[in-house]
Amino acid sequence: MLNLKTLIIAFVIGLVSLNSASAAHHEAGKWVLSSDESKVAYGSIKKSKIGEVNHFTKLSGNVATDGTVMVSIDLSSVETWIDIRNERMVKFVFDEAKVAATLKTKINPEEINKLKPGGTTTVTVKGTLSFLGKDLPIEADMFVAKLSDKKIMVTTDEMIMLSMEDAGINDKITKLMELAKLPSITRAAPVTLRFVFTKE
Repeated sequence: MLNLKTLIIAFVIGLVSLNSASAAHHEAGKWVLSSDESKVAYGSIKKSKIGEVNHFTKLSGNVATDGTVMVSIDLSSVETWIDIRNERMVKFVFDEAKVAATLKTKINPEEINKLKPGGTTTVTVKGTLSFLGKDLPIEADMFVAKLSDKKIMVTTDEMIMLSMEDAGINDKITKLMELAKLPSITRAAPVTLRFVFTKE
């Protein structure tokens, strides 16, 4: 859940990097997220001792030639490895959202322009995350690696910790806890992101 916020943050950065690379070569076109090579995962702990890792299977995004970044996460694609839990997450946490969580930002390509294939850098990105009817300001540091002239990988520079209360889903997590008859579910989640972008 919290990861949503985070994962979108990372998207932004990944896309940011891509656009930067595009500017570096002064070429038209945009960078597109490679869903099969990308991943947004988050962890949770229940009963104070059982750790689990979940992720989203449907991600998309791109960076336009003018530097506008748009990233989307299909909340209904959450994968917790238990069917009933997937259903509960979609129904009770994500409110069966018909619209994916989205992130929008504008990037400055200068930090990425100088990267050559094999080069790496760290960038800071700020933007707005639209999540379940709320617009949340976000900021994150991301590690960027230029794999080739047409491919860039963006990952979290450090593990990101997100509060469920900050994400506005604290009460919804309580509902999940009651449905599963659990004594506890942690209210902060570690999130990791891996985004691979390719140039069209």
